Amino acid sequence: MASAKVALAYDVWQDIRRHLFTYALMLVVVASAFSVIYFTHLNRQTTSSLESLLTERDELDIEWRNLLLEQNSLAEHSTIETKAAKLLNMKRPSAESEVIIKLP
Repeated sequence: MASAKVALAYDVWQDIRRHLFTYALMLVVVASAFSVIYFTHLNRQTTSSLESLLTERDELDIEWRNLLLEQNSLAEHSTIETKAAKLLNMKRPSAESEVIIKLP
């Protein structure tokens, strides 16, 4: 009985040695498949991150354009003059109230 077990173990070892290249090749194929899965996952995560960053960039660009438009509209002379008249009760001086100073 013991010699049958030893013979069986020896036969299994011989079979493993005979097909060692096949087992190694199968292990390489499985490792390659898992690496393809992993890098595909990384690619999808990176693409998703890129899309969200591009969306954020577009939103910031739109906000920047709106701020430029607001700045330009607030810097117009008519807007400044209207706000000065309404908020500060300012008005244009008349020709009679102007004083011209001449330097020697």
